[in-house]
Amino acid sequence: MKLFTRYNIILMAISLFGLLLIGSLFYRLLGYYLDKQIDHDLVEEIMEVKEYASKGNFYQPHEFEDLVVQYKKIKKANPSSSYADTIFYNPVKHHTETARYLKTELELLGQPYQILVIASKSERQEQIQNICLIILVPVMLLFALVLLVNRILLKKIWTPFEQLLKNITAFNINHEVPYQPVEMPVAEFRQLNKVLVELSGKVKSDYNEIKLFTENASHEMMTPLAVINSKLDNMLQSNVLEKEHGETLVELYKATSRLTKLNQSLLLLVKIDNNLLQDKEKINLKSLIEEKYVYFQELINGRNIHVESVLADVSIYANQQLLEILINNLFSNVIRHNYDGGQVEIRLDPEKIVFANTGHNPALDPEKIFDRFYKDHASEGTGLGLAILKQICNRQHFLLNYTYHHDLHTFIITFKH
Repeated sequence: MKLFTRYNIILMAISLFGLLLIGSLFYRLLGYYLDKQIDHDLVEEIMEVKEYASKGNFYQPHEFEDLVVQYKKIKKANPSSSYADTIFYNPVKHHTETARYLKTELELLGQPYQILVIASKSERQEQIQNICLIILVPVMLLFALVLLVNRILLKKIWTPFEQLLKNITAFNINHEVPYQPVEMPVAEFRQLNKVLVELSGKVKSDYNEIKLFTENASHEMMTPLAVINSKLDNMLQSNVLEKEHGETLVELYKATSRLTKLNQSLLLLVKIDNNLLQDKEKINLKSLIEEKYVYFQELINGRNIHVESVLADVSIYANQQLLEILINNLFSNVIRHNYDGGQVEIRLDPEKIVFANTGHNPALDPEKIFDRFYKDHASEGTGLGLAILKQICNRQHFLLNYTYHHDLHTFIITFKH
């Protein structure tokens, strides 16, 4: 939920609660004063009763008055009075109404009587309702006007902030375009915008320095490694070396080869991490897998590995270079970690691609298998192949999973998730 919407909901909830509470208290207060006024009128009616009794008559209200006076003989009159609400039948209006009564005992014409005076509350309650309505309607209109003005003002205040968020989202560290500042009318937002401008500039500067250092370091490392490999090749092909020296050179050659692969893998990971390979195009996966199968066929035949494939004609939008690296790594993984005479299964459908292989090792740890430099103790790889696989899937928004079932190590890449 957006901050603007959340603020409006809270404001409306508090305002409505306040209106209901104040309205209820106001209605009850008016009702209280109404009862007091009616009680005063009832006392005046009792005085009328006494006045009429002094003249030898029983007082009866006029027909148009919403009053009822009842007399009841009693044995002895006690000087006490009581007020309460009740419901009575109005003989004038011919229906029942809410009312208030005063019950007292008096000596009238020499006899003790209980006198009950009932006054209708109907008209006065209608007056209260009308008063509340007269007050409530302008208050509701004022409340609606305040909400409207509040919405307009807040929207005007928060519009630059929304633009600021859009600019942050659009900012790309790999592009030459710097972060675009926004004119902010609010002091706190201006300060935030200033901090973002400074931070984006520093991040971009640091990124460019790290990127330049990585590229230069990788390039500088490749040159001496290539020279070392070339010298080692020449020495291994010469016939002047003793057996012991030859074995030492072979180990050195393997070490420099691994170092070269490690350097290439790290450079590739840097490019993937920094999203330097972004261009996408429509790629036919079936054709790509078949092409890579031909490329690896000599290794597959040399180890007598049986390959079973079921490939649907599937095309997806992805980066060509990353997808080729992904398929290369999958083929390399199922061949290198297999045993002679093993089995490889490849399945492709519109939703996923599956590479499965037999191997000497039991199930790998699914929590660590895609960590950088995680590998089996017997492996001669760099420990970065599966990490590269994971990074490519993340960048292309694929889902990568590993399972071990029926002695098969299975890697599943789901295109839609």
